[in-house]
Amino acid sequence: MLGPEFCTRPRGARSRGAALTFVFATVVATAAVTNCLPRDEERTREPLPAARAASPATVDREELDRAAREAMADGKSATKAAQEVVSRSGDRWGAVYDRREYEEFEQALDGAYTGVGLSARRDEDGRVEVARVQPGGPAAKAGLKPGDRLRTVDGRPVRGRSVSEVVALLRGAAGTPVVLGLERGTRAWTETLRRARLATEDVTVQRLGDGAARVVRIKVAAFTKGTGERVRRAVREAPDGAGVVLDLRGSSGGLVSEAVSVASAFLDGGLVATYDVHGEEKALYAQPGGDTRRPLVALVDGGTMSAAELLAGALQDRGRAVTVGTRTFGKGSVQMPNRLPDGSVAELTVGHYRTPAGHAVDGRGITPDVTAAEGVEERARTVLSGLGTTS
Repeated sequence: MLGPEFCTRPRGARSRGAALTFVFATVVATAAVTNCLPRDEERTREPLPAARAASPATVDREELDRAAREAMADGKSATKAAQEVVSRSGDRWGAVYDRREYEEFEQALDGAYTGVGLSARRDEDGRVEVARVQPGGPAAKAGLKPGDRLRTVDGRPVRGRSVSEVVALLRGAAGTPVVLGLERGTRAWTETLRRARLATEDVTVQRLGDGAARVVRIKVAAFTKGTGERVRRAVREAPDGAGVVLDLRGSSGGLVSEAVSVASAFLDGGLVATYDVHGEEKALYAQPGGDTRRPLVALVDGGTMSAAELLAGALQDRGRAVTVGTRTFGKGSVQMPNRLPDGSVAELTVGHYRTPAGHAVDGRGITPDVTAAEGVEERARTVLSGLGTTS
């Protein structure tokens, strides 16, 4: 999974200045980079607007550049000046990262990050809580658990801050301390952790059941570089006749190219998604030759975002998988990075993506074929048995 603490911000291309990014957003991944970073894991679903997705808020590029240059001329932070412009614009997913933050974010997509080893999410009341703790990381060693609420980072309250701001507070150089203000039930305490360089755990594979292990569970926590190939290898190595449970719960997104690669493991070519950039429609296609016969169930929940939603929507619309779980987060907007005069990067919303059937995801999410809030894996195995086995 994407490393804890790092946001998965889906990205369609690697090139810095022009990479297409599906920034997923609201999962504060505590350790690494996140927002867009939510590069990480499960987060409680925020209330989803019932209305159709609105047109993306626009940011005046000239105003953004001018604010950055004026701040630099006055000896002030160009990054903060740009953040103020983006904040005023109403771009929900827009964010500004200084040069170091953006470089760390890029590194996280390569499978490593610097952080404390925890993922975060925003609950329905707007509070930030721990979604996942990476085994062996600083947070795990300190005894933090999913569900713990994050109140402050180095004394700064996190409530009301954007995900990018919280993530920026959590990041830092390996070995440096960060003091977290936490709550668990009625208990409130502070914990000092030291940031560390950690490897992400994007894909985990587990055989379920006894004997022949007729079910293979592939968990994709985030779509970092190489995720697609790891999933494709897991499918190739699955026992003959075994069904696959593709677990996308809590997957906050990542590289869009990797989401398409995962789709290619189960599709024989064809449309994965369409998206628009400044009104121009583009399309993403799977590669031919995927396994189209093996029974497949995709698990989703309120923490399934962005590139993960793109994948789930493709498999659902193409009739390739039965989706089980709860409605997904609803992050279907497209961000484009813009380099500022001081080297910082503003990621601004330029459009939205749609599933193969033309369904908008942003603000709506994806409704699973089979709704299940509890006993999800058991329900998935029941569905798989109904789909039969390959011969």
